[in-house]
Amino acid sequence: MKSSPDLLMSLSQIKEAGPAKSDEQVRRRVSGKSSSVDGSPRFCRQQSLGRDIGHAAAETYLITQLSFNLLGYLGVGYRWITRLLALACYAMLLMPGFLQVAYLYFFSSQVRRSIVYGDQPRNRLDLYLPPTNDGLKPVVVFVTGGAWIIGYKAWGSLLGLQLAERDIIVACLDYRNFPQGTISDMVSDAAQGISFVCNNISAFGGDPNRIYLMGQSAGAHISSCALFEQAIKESRGDSISWSVSQIKAYFGLSGGYNLFNLVEHFHNRGLYRSIFLSIMEGEESFEQFSPEVRLKDPSVRKAASLLPHNILFHGSADYSIPPEASKTFTDALRDVEVKAELIMYKGKTHTDLFLQDPLRGGKDELFDHIVSMIHAEDSDALNNDAVAPPRKRLVPEFLLKLAGKVSPF
Repeated sequence: MKSSPDLLMSLSQIKEAGPAKSDEQVRRRVSGKSSSVDGSPRFCRQQSLGRDIGHAAAETYLITQLSFNLLGYLGVGYRWITRLLALACYAMLLMPGFLQVAYLYFFSSQVRRSIVYGDQPRNRLDLYLPPTNDGLKPVVVFVTGGAWIIGYKAWGSLLGLQLAERDIIVACLDYRNFPQGTISDMVSDAAQGISFVCNNISAFGGDPNRIYLMGQSAGAHISSCALFEQAIKESRGDSISWSVSQIKAYFGLSGGYNLFNLVEHFHNRGLYRSIFLSIMEGEESFEQFSPEVRLKDPSVRKAASLLPHNILFHGSADYSIPPEASKTFTDALRDVEVKAELIMYKGKTHTDLFLQDPLRGGKDELFDHIVSMIHAEDSDALNNDAVAPPRKRLVPEFLLKLAGKVSPF
């Protein structure tokens, strides 16, 4: 079993092919320039099957290589084997829905895949565009979860496709995972992706004055760290490429915001202390990457005053990240007079809110809540939401219930 420093050193040689792209080169990835009714530019990506296959192969190779390095680091223990088997069963039971989403992800004209936003490996994002281009649309920047190890931008495809149907643009960010990077790399990547969206989304029909930041699970932790770090930079007068004031609200779904309270919990669930410490760059970095703890420091009160409205969502039956994590963070935000609210869903697990419920179709409290908040100041959008058809069921109910029973999350 490799030591953490040796592992990270060996992985430092792994690079994604291709030099960094300028903003102009990014725009060339989408062609067919047109205009929306209000005169703002719109772009449509030129579809290239060969390029898509080549990029998919490169990403598959990268993720596979990282996975084998990670397995070499973890070792193959009983707990990991049982969890991997449970994950495989869980994925197979939900496969009817995953296949439908994958088809749309690869072939829908509303999806712009793998737009480069930075010069580091996996600095790419996917855009999900509404079917109409009548004016500038609100935007959600979404950071996916994955235990800081298996996060990937495509995990947000179901959310992206469904929000796009409600006239909302979604940008799903990819970022370096462990062992390719550690927490500071992940936060840096997220911040750079947010910056790209804030400065370029109008070219894709997005409204730069209506941007919302959202993260799920580990992505909620990463995005919250990025937002708080940006607020600190602004409060110090540092040079910045985007402003916290551009974020209308932050949505944290099933997240953890205090590493001191999570390390033992994760250890008992199989994310062993040694691995967690490696991901988080040692216990000495816990405070830096714990927004809940940093809020208690009087020296960052000015930064806290810059934070947007925080809305935290959590399931009461979440065993992956305890619901108490969102409750204590909400309390910490309110203690420094940041507008914050907690919405708890009784009986919901870590994956119910993000996977099983959306795959079930029909009415979804979390989805409806997010859409209503984004459209709160747009009466026409609210009227359209009121008459929107129910979402399509993607997985039969008996498979969803079986998946819930075998879920390793």
